[in-house]
Amino acid sequence: MTADDAGRRSLKRRLADGERLYGALLRLPSETLVEMAGVAGLDYVVIDCEHGPADMTALQHHLTAAAARGLDVLVRIGTGEPSLALRCLDLGAAGIIHPHVDSADEAREAVAADHYPPLGRRGFATYSRAGRFGTVTAKEHLAAAEDTLVVVMVETEKACASAGEILATEGVDAVLVGPADLAADCGFPGGEAVAAMTAEVHRTAVAAGRRVMTIVPGTEAARAAERAGADLVLFNMTHVLMDTFRALTGPGRAEEAAGRP
Repeated sequence: MTADDAGRRSLKRRLADGERLYGALLRLPSETLVEMAGVAGLDYVVIDCEHGPADMTALQHHLTAAAARGLDVLVRIGTGEPSLALRCLDLGAAGIIHPHVDSADEAREAVAADHYPPLGRRGFATYSRAGRFGTVTAKEHLAAAEDTLVVVMVETEKACASAGEILATEGVDAVLVGPADLAADCGFPGGEAVAAMTAEVHRTAVAAGRRVMTIVPGTEAARAAERAGADLVLFNMTHVLMDTFRALTGPGRAEEAAGRP
């Protein structure tokens, strides 16, 4: 969140006002895709620096393109990367998604990385892009930083069991259950088992007053997420794009292409 964004409502404030927000998860470095998401009317994009490239120069280009369209950017960093969280926030990201948060201690570490003292221990600087290159006061910069959105990912059986403590952590705003990692951690027990564990985490989040982010492969799943009460609906654009490309190839062509070296 940059100080010059203070005139518009942040994702955090919009969620507090009861809005449901729609975003796109992007793993392909392309400011054009970011701009297209804004033109289409999405509320935010997630730049994936965990499973995608963590190139700071490209990320800055993405943030600049998003700002031109009034689009907020969340960044998913890797596990235990507070220095990367700092750089993303200094560039103007609206918040950070932290993967593999298994305990309340790890949730507190995530919050500490994303917030200035006294809540956290983020390094303070106003000369970054988030501080309009030193042209805002410390007070203005701190006020903008209060709207940083902290999202923790629950991706293991241990994390599901600790969800109550994780989501009770001060400074945690939302939760995203990682269905693929959760399934892998549990030995791929089947979709129904993972869905049941996910639903229980979501109920815990609602009880704790936290927001629920749900990743979906397309519009049909998005409608189901809405019915289930998701606050942040996140389209997996790799899935969306591959489904679109496969649909364009015609019957049988996609399977034939998948078998080529």
